Amino acid sequence: MVKAAVISMGSISSKWIVKAMKKYFEKVDAVNIRNLEVFIQSKKYQILYGGDPLEEYDCIYCRGSYRYADLLRSVSHALKERVYMPIFPSAFTIGHDKLLTHLKLGDAKIPMPTTYLSSSADAAKKLLKSVSYPIIMKFPHGTHGKGVMFADSYESASSMLDALAVLNQPFLIQEYVETGGVDTRAIVVGNKVVASMRRKAIQGEKRANIHAGAKGEPADLDPQTKKIAIQAAQAVGMDIGAIDMLEGTKGPLVIEVNLSPGLQGITKATKIDVADHIAKFLHKRAKEFKKEGKATEAESVMKELGVEQAEAEGKQIISTLDFRGNRILLPEVVTNITGLTEKDECVIKALKGKLNIEKFGEVPEEKGKKK
Repeated sequence: MVKAAVISMGSISSKWIVKAMKKYFEKVDAVNIRNLEVFIQSKKYQILYGGDPLEEYDCIYCRGSYRYADLLRSVSHALKERVYMPIFPSAFTIGHDKLLTHLKLGDAKIPMPTTYLSSSADAAKKLLKSVSYPIIMKFPHGTHGKGVMFADSYESASSMLDALAVLNQPFLIQEYVETGGVDTRAIVVGNKVVASMRRKAIQGEKRANIHAGAKGEPADLDPQTKKIAIQAAQAVGMDIGAIDMLEGTKGPLVIEVNLSPGLQGITKATKIDVADHIAKFLHKRAKEFKKEGKATEAESVMKELGVEQAEAEGKQIISTLDFRGNRILLPEVVTNITGLTEKDECVIKALKGKLNIEKFGEVPEEKGKKK
């Protein structure tokens, strides 16, 4: 049985994903993030849900806003060795902080608009005198386009800066890329872009966010744009997420990543069942993770018995068997030791409770020894 859970605030998109996952997993639970607790002890973590230990799963997909970033990172860190999770723990901190996101994208050489960070309001005002207008000013935290401001002159930027200084919050200054209020969102699942759309802001609005009233339409992205979206997701540390881009004069520029993208807008625009793509991918990776865990466990048993892979030929390997219907799939460690491939012809001797496989034409060592 392959079991999964979706940790979220219970949004419509999360409910869609849970419903889709039930087509592939034997059991799927919707876990309310508000009822989670994390106990951190020396070399030990405990996750409680509603006061009781969280159930064991093969796959957990964590979704939530920046308000829950620390909790989601803690849960992911505690469970990452035992459960497949599509978002790496540090991504919950990086992806919910625009500054950290841009630093990661810069390290990975992902194209993005030029971004500035100043240490004080006075330093920022000096910077504002040297930049080209218009510009974008935004808080490191925030979603759905909130906390994003547009300034078309030094005077307007300076006034915004005075207001931001009162709030005593850090902020970013970013070059404005003229696109006519249009941006592109790509949904990345694994190493593929499964859906993409262009969003056009409403009249008088610079933010092309669906939550800000923007309209979406399907977009056919070129291979280079898809590649950049996938690389951006990988740079942040997520197997599933949304990448928002602007079309610059020299190609796409990544402006934001989203760890918990809404699916309503892009599903409506593209007519693609994004939730099903996500569910199918999670099931595939959960099965692979579970299989890898069994192989690792078998190797651990071998080491405890003093059996090294290089010397393991002819020695016992303790492992369970993986059945696919009426067929037996041998553990990976067995094929590594024997060196057998699908092209080899083999002689198979099968008795009740016993199986012997030899490569056809090879003389067993004990029979080939000269007396």
